Order: sequence, then C-alpha cells, then structure tokens
Amino acid sequence: MELQLLRYFHAIARHGSMGKAAKALRVSQPSLTVAMRNLEEELGTTLLVRDHQGVSLTATGKELLASTEEVFTLLDVARQRIHGMQTDEGGRFVLGCHESLGAYFLPGFLRHVAARAPRLELSLWNGTSRAVTDAVINRDVHFGLAVNAQPHEDLVIVPLFHDAMDVVVASSLVPAPLDEAGARALLRDGQVIYASRVTQCQEVLEQLGRMDVLPKRQLACGDLELVKSLTLAGLGVGLLPRRVAEYGQHGKMRCLHPSMPFVPDVIHLLYRGDLHRTRGATLLKDELTTFGRGLDPHVF
Repeated sequence: MELQLLRYFHAIARHGSMGKAAKALRVSQPSLTVAMRNLEEELGTTLLVRDHQGVSLTATGKELLASTEEVFTLLDVARQRIHGMQTDEGGRFVLGCHESLGAYFLPGFLRHVAARAPRLELSLWNGTSRAVTDAVINRDVHFGLAVNAQPHEDLVIVPLFHDAMDVVVASSLVPAPLDEAGARALLRDGQVIYASRVTQCQEVLEQLGRMDVLPKRQLACGDLELVKSLTLAGLGVGLLPRRVAEYGQHGKMRCLHPSMPFVPDVIHLLYRGDLHRTRGATLLKDELTTFGRGLDPHVF
C-alpha cells in the first residue's frame, strides 16, 4: 500500500469532498478519483460513498482512517526522533578499549564526559588493541582506543597521547634509585614478570637479551594487571606500560634505570570514516580527543 494513496485518502476524509481535497493536495480531481479506485481495488472494499453532500466513509473507510492517522502519528514521531539525533547532544554509543588502558583512561574520561555531555549514553567493549580495531571496522563499536593502531582504509586514526613499555620495579623492593651497575645486577640475578601476549614485552625482552641482562627466571602472565600486582609485591622487575604502572599506585613503582630499554607507544582514537556524524557522535569524538590530549605527558 503506497503512502501517497493513504495521504490522498486522509485528505478526502478530512475535507469530506473530492474537489476540496484535490485543491488542497494540488492534484486534479480525476487523478484523485483514479487513485481512490486503485486503493479500493487493492484492499478489496468500498471506502468512500458519494452523495449530494460530498463524500462519506463506509465502515471499512472509517477503519482505514483510524489506521492511517496512527501511521501518520508514528511517522511524525520518527521524524522528530531522527531530527533529535541529528541536532541533540545525545545518543547511545559503544566505546572499545583494552582493559588496562581503560583502567587509567576511563574513570577520568567518564567523569569528564558526564559533566560536559550528560545526554550521551556510553557502553563499554573490552578487548586487545587488535580486537578493538576489528570491532570498529566491523561496526560493533563506534569509537575505539588502541595502542599503536595500524592504518586501515576504512578508519580515521587520531593520535591522543604517548606511553611506553618499560622495565619497572616496586619502590618497596628498591627504596632508592639504583646506578646502572646495580640495575643490571638486580635484573640478571632476579626475575622478570611480563605479559606474554603483548608484543612490546617481547621486544623489551629481546633488547635485554642483547644487553646480556636478561634474567634466567622469567614469569610469563596473560594479563598486565597481574604483572602489575606481582611487581608491586616485590617478586621481580616487571614489564609494564608506564601509565598502567602509575595509575592508582602513584610513587609505588619506578623505572628501573634510564639505561634500560623501553618501547614507545602511541594511543590512538579510532572510528570509521563513514561514521554517521550526528551531533552526539561529533561531540563524543571531540571530548575523547580533548581529554586524551590533555593527559599529563610526564609519567614517572
């Protein structure tokens, strides 16, 4: 059933006259008559009865009029909602990031965005940086935060802030900074704790091996948070992103020594190039960028 036919029918019922309806719709009366004949044939019923007073509705015509008004009301509501999505600073969005990155980024950001854009509704999606990237590409996630994101033809990649995978130690284990010889001895004779699935950890281990300070005792973990917990407990040196080591434990860990290798990281904001740019989506993108670039650049 064509929407235009329903609009014609609704106008005829409202005006009670084919001639008045044709004038209001700016169509010819014969065209309107043909349209109503087609609608009646499609529905298999008589909708309109003409008499000397104009046009009246049959029982089925009255039923169609009630349904037509419901349809037009729903269309008006949909139009208003869509207009609101385009113009209001609101909307529902999914933000993806790695758990450890989110642990230091999200508390401050969620407070920030709640104050700046209270109409935005966010849900969180967690996974590795590679998984977050794939989720953005596959449209499972609107915006993603990823470490060292790789270029992709469908993505817009915005650098936000820097971090580094470093060799860290608990301040309780090493109360005062070590000289280089002391740092090397602690490494060589101790234990290194790291997340085996993190590429940057493998890079640091290889560099430690080339420096001939790689410990024989190595404790591989599957999670950076566990590496952090074990390192804080003084069970060895840890390989951790500096921001992960620092959040919630200010001053309780330090870099082992400036001579130790580290791998610089860049945290990026990702979204699809064809993202529907409602006002809410643009606002969330801008707030993520503003907050991320405003983070303290000095860690440790």
